[in-house]
Amino acid sequence: MNKTMPETGGNQRQSPKHEDSEPEEVFHTLTAEEAQAWRATQPVLSVWWVLVAQLSTAMVLGAAVGLWFGRTALLVSWVYGALAVIVPAALFARGLKSPAASINAVSAALSFAVWQGVKMVLTVLLLVLARRFVEDLSWPALLAGLIVTMKVYWLALVWGKLKPVSN
Repeated sequence: MNKTMPETGGNQRQSPKHEDSEPEEVFHTLTAEEAQAWRATQPVLSVWWVLVAQLSTAMVLGAAVGLWFGRTALLVSWVYGALAVIVPAALFARGLKSPAASINAVSAALSFAVWQGVKMVLTVLLLVLARRFVEDLSWPALLAGLIVTMKVYWLALVWGKLKPVSN
């Protein structure tokens, strides 16, 4: 006994039956007042807050490393590594806040790309010049300061979310 499936024409389409499916969400365009009310409920975070959080964390942890091991060279190396992240990031943030960066979408994208390139080149340059600026340089401490400072960025985003002020 050979059972065959009936052939369906190329023009016929069967729609799947969804008996237990949830109703589809309806897209709603916000009015100007609704958009403004929504913005008021969203947390505001300043780029400068993130940089301050990075700097303060780097200083505290650098001091802890210096005290723990009793070597000033470790503290200086740690802080230099942190500054190799913070200084280029501050320059990047300042560049993105310039009026030229907000003319239109193309200038914003171009500005982002240019300042990101400047940030990367400056970070590499600071690392290459580390031996000249830091006496008795400790590369492990410098790299630890650099990595920890970069990772604090994500914690600063979580810590820095301000609660909206309700009137």
